Amino acid sequence: MLKIENLCKRYGKFQALNGLNMEVKEGEIYGFVGPNGAGKTTTIRIVSGLLTFDSGDIWINGERTNGNYTQLKSMIGFVPDFFGVYENLKVTEYLEFFAAAYGIYGHEGRSRSLEVLDMVGLTGLEDKMVDALSRGMQQRLCLARALVHKPQLLVLDEPCSGLDPRTRREFQHLLQRLQKQGYSVLISSHILSELSDLSTSIGIIDQGKMVLQGGIDSIMLSIDSANPIRISVMHHLKEAVEVLRKNTLTNRISIDHNVIAAWFDGSPEEESYLLKELVDAGVLVTSFAREHNSLESLFFHLTDTEEGAE
Repeated sequence: MLKIENLCKRYGKFQALNGLNMEVKEGEIYGFVGPNGAGKTTTIRIVSGLLTFDSGDIWINGERTNGNYTQLKSMIGFVPDFFGVYENLKVTEYLEFFAAAYGIYGHEGRSRSLEVLDMVGLTGLEDKMVDALSRGMQQRLCLARALVHKPQLLVLDEPCSGLDPRTRREFQHLLQRLQKQGYSVLISSHILSELSDLSTSIGIIDQGKMVLQGGIDSIMLSIDSANPIRISVMHHLKEAVEVLRKNTLTNRISIDHNVIAAWFDGSPEEESYLLKELVDAGVLVTSFAREHNSLESLFFHLTDTEEGAE
């Protein structure tokens, strides 16, 4: 859906993007994260057609944009981190105004406005004033605005900023519904715990370069594989330790009361066999699980640098 190759952008002497490579596949929710000054906002603005770039290539749906910002904007639905102006309009007036900006007028504009209101769960609020909407409803309306011209990619910059936890969760569910309808989503956020639940892929940028990207499940699984298995036992601690020491895939173990940490190099299938060995040896196992890392811990590990201006 979106492919970026060797993207570069400089502000005076500051190199904001330094050969950025990035790929958002069709139908996925791509979480885009990075520390302040990493180039995240610059990338979002370039992809949204709001900022020029110095060199590199951008493809959307297999088409090379070649610096054609009109083409970029027609394919992108952009949701910024602030709602913006035009709040003294009714909801449908607001949407029809933006539909007209994309050449969608009259009955077609009205029809499309009602359609996107239904998509974001705002049906019934057509005649309500925009400034009378709650913050969460305004953000849904901003998403409806981004959908009005039927874009191929949704780009969201901190869309849940300022929302309460319940409203953020509702907005996440809305994005997941849009994904199921075939939309591709690129979302930038500082709320890493929510991105880990929402995203199907992740990209971490630092100092203008992509330091890690890919499917979030495979990334988390690969880093978890270096973590120990935590094994809690009710009885027969000695027998459990003997089983673990005899297994050639166990590198080392540590014991804290009735909890064993075993650094084990085996696959998930081999982990299952290890558990069976413990049970067969008469060990009463109360829990057996690989210790998990979080997206937040991975983020800090990969971007352990001083923050600057973005």
